[in-house]
Amino acid sequence: MKNLRSTEAFLLTFVVLTMIGVAIIKFDAPPQVPIFFSIILLIGFGLFKKISWSSMEQGIRNSVSSGIIPIIIFLLIGILISVWIESGTIPTLIVIGFQFVSEEYLLLSAFVITAIVGTSIGSAFTTASTVGVAFMAIGQAMGINPAWIAGAIVSGSYFGDKMSPLSDTTNLAPTVCKVDLFEHIRNMLWTTIPAFLISVVFYFLLGNRIDEVKLNRNSFSFVTELDQVAVVHWFALLPMIVMIFFAIRKTPAIPTILSGIVTGIIMIYLFQPQTSIEYLMNIIQNGSTVNTDNEQMAALLNRGGIQSMMWSVSLILLTLTMGGLLSILGIIERLVESMRNFVATTGRLVLSSALTAIGINIVIGEQYMSIILTGNAFVQTYEKLGLKRKTLSRVLEDAGTVVNPLIPYGISGVFLTSVLGVNTIDYLWFAVFCLLCPVLTIIYGFTGIGIEKEKSFK
Repeated sequence: MKNLRSTEAFLLTFVVLTMIGVAIIKFDAPPQVPIFFSIILLIGFGLFKKISWSSMEQGIRNSVSSGIIPIIIFLLIGILISVWIESGTIPTLIVIGFQFVSEEYLLLSAFVITAIVGTSIGSAFTTASTVGVAFMAIGQAMGINPAWIAGAIVSGSYFGDKMSPLSDTTNLAPTVCKVDLFEHIRNMLWTTIPAFLISVVFYFLLGNRIDEVKLNRNSFSFVTELDQVAVVHWFALLPMIVMIFFAIRKTPAIPTILSGIVTGIIMIYLFQPQTSIEYLMNIIQNGSTVNTDNEQMAALLNRGGIQSMMWSVSLILLTLTMGGLLSILGIIERLVESMRNFVATTGRLVLSSALTAIGINIVIGEQYMSIILTGNAFVQTYEKLGLKRKTLSRVLEDAGTVVNPLIPYGISGVFLTSVLGVNTIDYLWFAVFCLLCPVLTIIYGFTGIGIEKEKSFK
């Protein structure tokens, strides 16, 4: 919208973010409510500016269409969780975790193992919804603060999502900046290795605060009862092995998840041949159902299914609708232009591009758009200052990819809250890897660490 002034864009964005923040923090409202009212406000502003409804509708349609694949993945992972509980995959992972992970190193193990798995398969969503769910169960049975565990899982999962050559965001950032994939990954080591090492120290120290005597007693009781109410067998790990195999072969996300679901269903009938078709259909729709008087056990095992993801789907649809309106009204464009005009030095350029990526994550809750919009807006500016484009592609990951799981209404934040059962605001403070990456990339911008210039500018 050409007649939109920067002051209007900033004021409207401030009002929208204030509505969302106050509703969630002060009134403990679900984020769907303030986003719904924000949509009404944006539509009203558009009509006031004489923007046709057909234009706004097209903006909404374009934005929502970009979220169809993530929504399908959400639903499939809901099915995957319920099927893997019934097949024994997740219960077996939990028991293995109890046997091989000591209590004081649980948080550190959750971070390192999810980082390894995430890098192997290139998907934070899949890592968090499988290995992450197992670690949540282990930690909660031990009496550890769920926010601590979730923070370690989110940090590890997004380390993998950021560094894996199989990850969509790891491929998207260098594509936008026209940088070689592996050059991009090597350049990210400047910020990723310090963030990883600091996170290791953090989770080690945090883990030492746990009461071991209480944990050992609770752990033994939990494993004994789990073995009685669920399938626990090494062969039940086959669905996870199959899915990792397809992921490593760079099979797209949906077929990869489907392979895990189908293998899980086969395992259900292998271990429980008496399972009826009606029961299978019910767990796919409504989640796993295990009869137990243990409330903690029930909370762990009675979950998953398509319906478990509908809260998340409703939030994603509303968030994408708001993002489409912000885009078609020209608000995002004006905000980006204002940030770009601030650029004068390398430090200020890195700061501006990082804050833009973070801002887009906050405003529309979508990490792909934060990478695409920021990359397209700043790539020429990096070239004008003589900076190699791989610096920008690193900033896009440090301030775009790993920030999205920290936004309560962002696609990643919504998904992780749904799967791990911990509010985004609660685990945010313990997802230290995600918090460190944007800070480090900004510091590097002002100090010149890890910043390369084109030869003609040296």
